[in-house]
Amino acid sequence: MHPSAFAHMRLCVNTYMQRDRHYRVLDLGSRRILTNHETHRDLLTEHDCEYIGADIVAGNNVDIVMKKPYRIPAKSNSFDVVMSSQAFEHIPFPWASFLEMSRIVKPGGFIFLTSPSRGHRHGITDCWRYYPDSMRAFAAFAKMNLREMHVDMPPRRSGPGSKLDYTAVTNRDYWGDAVGVFQKPQKPSKLVVPIRELIIWWANRVGGVEHIKVPPVAKGRRMIARGKGPTKAPQT
Repeated sequence: MHPSAFAHMRLCVNTYMQRDRHYRVLDLGSRRILTNHETHRDLLTEHDCEYIGADIVAGNNVDIVMKKPYRIPAKSNSFDVVMSSQAFEHIPFPWASFLEMSRIVKPGGFIFLTSPSRGHRHGITDCWRYYPDSMRAFAAFAKMNLREMHVDMPPRRSGPGSKLDYTAVTNRDYWGDAVGVFQKPQKPSKLVVPIRELIIWWANRVGGVEHIKVPPVAKGRRMIARGKGPTKAPQT
């Protein structure tokens, strides 16, 4: 993961995890693709943790391989912390994954989630970029308590009513991250269970987006994106 994402997750660990207790931690999307990248396992060396890395593909830093992309092979309410970083942009149906993370975390336990808020397309499948309301939506949908949300946004232009200045983004801060910290209620909503199981069943049945062919782009669409296309609706 890129350095800012690692730093955000480190802050989550240092802020919400105590040093004087044992934790069971599951890391969703844990596979280390580049050997020079640090992992969440490296973040937890100073904590008393049982760390389990889960991914849909076997590899470095993966302890369990998920046979189904939206079903984590773990018991409900069995982890103190569930974390995921730089994976949710690649998950076609992230609400299903978040519901599954909410299932396996214990009441009172935490979910730490980071994912890009900006940055170029990467990987075979790259579906999403996240903003503050994204974290509110996850919390609302899964009936989780939202403890913290943060998004790395560009600086604002000076002056009243100023807008974000994306031209001020440099190579150093090219990537931006969205961060969400969620806590499971001590008495989770029972209404979530049937909805969760239906959504996860359907998400696993659909699988992904590979079977959807990319359609051709309408003539003039790219010109509009460059500010050179027509701005008025055609006359009918």
